[in-house]
Amino acid sequence: MQKSLVIVESPAKAQTINRYLGPDYLVKASMGHVRDLPKSSLGVDVKQDFAPHYVIIPDRKKIVAELQKAAKEAAAVILAADPDREGEAICWHLSALLEDSNPNIRRVLLNEITKKAVEEAFEHQGAIDQYKIRAQQTRRILDRLVGYLISPLLWRKIGKGLSAGRVQSIALRLICEREKEIRSFVAEEYWSIAAQLEASEPPPFKANLIKMEGKKAKIGEGKTAQTVVEELKQVPFLLEEVRVQEKKRHPGPPYITSTLQQDGFRLLQFPVKKTMAVAQKLYEGLPIGERGLVGLITYMRTDSVRISEGALAWSRKYIETAYSKDYVPAHAHVFKNRRKAQDAHEAVRPTSPDLPPLAVKAYLKKDEYDLYTLIWNRFIASQMSPAVVEETEFTIQAGRCQFRAKGEVVRFDGYYALYPGLNKDTETLPKAQKGETLRVLGIESKQNFTQPPPRYTEGSLVKELEAKGIGRPSTYAPIISTLQDRTYVIKDKGKFIPTDLGMFVTDFLVAHFADLMEVKFTARMEEELDRIGEGEKDWLEYMRQYYTLLNADLTKAGESESVKGKGIPIEEICPRCGKPLVIRDGRFGRFKACSGFPACTFKESLRKTETKNLDELCPTCGAQLVQKRGRYGFFIACSTYPQCTYIKKAKAEKKETGIACPLGCGGMILERKTKRGKVFYGCSHFPKCRFATWDEPLNRPCPQCGQPVLLRKVRKSGTTVYCRNEKCGFKETAKTDENPEGGEKGDARA
Repeated sequence: MQKSLVIVESPAKAQTINRYLGPDYLVKASMGHVRDLPKSSLGVDVKQDFAPHYVIIPDRKKIVAELQKAAKEAAAVILAADPDREGEAICWHLSALLEDSNPNIRRVLLNEITKKAVEEAFEHQGAIDQYKIRAQQTRRILDRLVGYLISPLLWRKIGKGLSAGRVQSIALRLICEREKEIRSFVAEEYWSIAAQLEASEPPPFKANLIKMEGKKAKIGEGKTAQTVVEELKQVPFLLEEVRVQEKKRHPGPPYITSTLQQDGFRLLQFPVKKTMAVAQKLYEGLPIGERGLVGLITYMRTDSVRISEGALAWSRKYIETAYSKDYVPAHAHVFKNRRKAQDAHEAVRPTSPDLPPLAVKAYLKKDEYDLYTLIWNRFIASQMSPAVVEETEFTIQAGRCQFRAKGEVVRFDGYYALYPGLNKDTETLPKAQKGETLRVLGIESKQNFTQPPPRYTEGSLVKELEAKGIGRPSTYAPIISTLQDRTYVIKDKGKFIPTDLGMFVTDFLVAHFADLMEVKFTARMEEELDRIGEGEKDWLEYMRQYYTLLNADLTKAGESESVKGKGIPIEEICPRCGKPLVIRDGRFGRFKACSGFPACTFKESLRKTETKNLDELCPTCGAQLVQKRGRYGFFIACSTYPQCTYIKKAKAEKKETGIACPLGCGGMILERKTKRGKVFYGCSHFPKCRFATWDEPLNRPCPQCGQPVLLRKVRKSGTTVYCRNEKCGFKETAKTDENPEGGEKGDARA
């Protein structure tokens, strides 16, 4: 009896599926895409309705020959690549190469790789979705036109080795525009005033000044702040209003691709590329003891928060068993998709209730376990009862000033039982009566300065791209990698800083390709691709419209002045003659040189570890110190290296917690780091005051002995809040499932 040939992308996925199909099937891997546009030429005949010329990828020729041979001997060919546009394209290319060997070709969609899902998919075999193919082909041709027509222009006008991309250049523009905002930002001084107060019952609490004479409080200088403080010392603080209300905090939806990438970066410090690579393994299957290879999560490229009826049922049963009936809401939570969501797949969720994180921990690597725990917790929490919080707000009048204090108490933890980190620590306010005169324990003013917008991290860049509708989450990882590979941006302490080259290229593209570099234009393009994928728009009509714009811009940009040979201007001065420096191309890469060449021959190697001269001398040899960009960010070293190996030790970072030292010395608790980067908390009056702790201080008094500060210890087994007074012994443990110890294949899969 002939076997049916099943083709997937990867050997791991093939091995997992093979376990469920049995002896009547032969499962092989294509190793991703097998055909693509040629690297050596445009590969698109613009005059012949943008006809693409596909070729077999050189590394895949042997695989294609093996698949063609296997197809000839098979009863049927079943294509089971990933259930998205790119997976559909892989199937379409395979179909074109295999139809002569075996015309009996079918398509199956696997949203999760479990026995039940595989069996159901093979019972509902279908055909390749031609609309998805048109959408994918349109995107591929658009990317090729932008990359292969604009990039050579950059080579001619600026310098070799540069590239432009349909989404890549928009991402770079966002980073560069943020940098310009930061550079032009002017900090403004302002002062805040807070009062430490006490009602007739404990605990004491802090209230912040919000209004003066009925208007929002704005204090711009220290002298005014001091005048207000002195004035407040002379007036009574009256509790004008007490507002107590019960609120429900509802859980968020399970992960989609972009939110998984953001939390992977924020909570696990995973680059986007790593998050997607680990998620791919969890989806394709990992060996879990006697169970063998098991797909642990559903397909991780999705923009939908939809959950199947089966998954809703098992999650509710699991919650009742693991917690109690109180934690199961009366009706399952159903989340709404965003308007632009394609809703082709479910949300990212675990595939089985029998495999909670602790059950599989022994079989997974740390990164796999951490990400799986993140996905599990988010999904289970999304179906738990809301937390019930009693929120209290005091409005306090003191002369012409109005203060406000807010506090909350958790009455029912609900999904906080699994996600305690979502419950931000707020002050617990005392029971107090309206009209009560409060005792003033202290009034303090603090100088502050407005802050510029923060630089993008991988997580915040993904969030911004998604919010603006730019690209697809599956493309973000390769885009971020390309920006760094081209040295358009560098990463310092996890934040993106554009280089002079990146800023110049962006300015050039915005000046000459204003419409194509417009954020809204690129976002509309994604909507048009969706419409093509749904059969609502003709792909050829859209290609003609886009190419008309691109060709017009290319013609105008071709007439612009070239800086090639002259160098890219940068904001640095030649140390020899004082003229501006430029970046030029050389035999061994780019370098900095004087714009006054040949009169001035100054030049300096330009590497990723760029240096910046400082007005500071080396304490070892007296030479000038320089700031360099190293593998782990900025550091300061001697300019004569390697003759002098002096490296300046970074000052220990200090972060204010706003909590007074519990020893009563008048100092404040600061968050600090040891030389090895471990966080601890100590008094600002050190070494006079020796208060220090590894555990996080909470601005909450002990309910048993009244100690002003509680401490929170985080362990694998859960979170414990306790009193530092050993004689007291107060302790409360938060419920938690597990507190972890702790590339993507993009749309061009190969």
